Amino acid sequence: MHLYHGSEKIIRQPVYGAGKRNNDYGRGFYCTENIDLAREWACGNGNDGFVNCYSFDIESLNVLHLNEPPYNILNWLAILTQHRTYWQNGAVSEQAKDYLKEHFAVDLSPFDVIIGYRADDSYFSFAQDFVAGAISLQKLSEAMHLGRLGEQVMLKSPKAFKNIHFERYESVPAEIYYTKKRQRDLDARREYRRGKRETDRPDDLFMIDIMREGIENGDPRLQ
Repeated sequence: MHLYHGSEKIIRQPVYGAGKRNNDYGRGFYCTENIDLAREWACGNGNDGFVNCYSFDIESLNVLHLNEPPYNILNWLAILTQHRTYWQNGAVSEQAKDYLKEHFAVDLSPFDVIIGYRADDSYFSFAQDFVAGAISLQKLSEAMHLGRLGEQVMLKSPKAFKNIHFERYESVPAEIYYTKKRQRDLDARREYRRGKRETDRPDDLFMIDIMREGIENGDPRLQ
């Protein structure tokens, strides 16, 4: 597969063990299969950047795909609660984070690669709203498709880092792609506010319902 990593640096050889511990899935090398998204991420701070282009042999690796069965969006959230440091305060949020960690956490140690949503900008605020009880699980699932942010591919193990090979890089002007990134986020937030005002269905699940009913992995309502 072809992977793209947006950065303010040219990265010819990704280094195992580098990266921030409090990224979505912990320390690793985060990429995307969508070069346009990588261009936007390259200019995320408003500066010109680079897209680093790689070939990646994924077939021999153990892959955790959080957007495919048997996993669900609560597994993704549980991983976020373990790594992302800033969450809204409040009794419901604290109980919700504990419940997610206890009932939906995934052991990441056996996996070489993790594929799932990128909790970036507006997407993390949507996740926080659900954990705080402000929106239903159904509205969160719909919100994660707003703005077409797509999936990220995170290289986690030494074996995965051996399978990625630098091909080329391209320069990315912030004048174009920082503007596109901001517009994508604004569009997603606008659509989210519109959907948030819509009436919830009687069978919609909120975080408090999940905790009260003791819902766990495998419940058909989570798919």
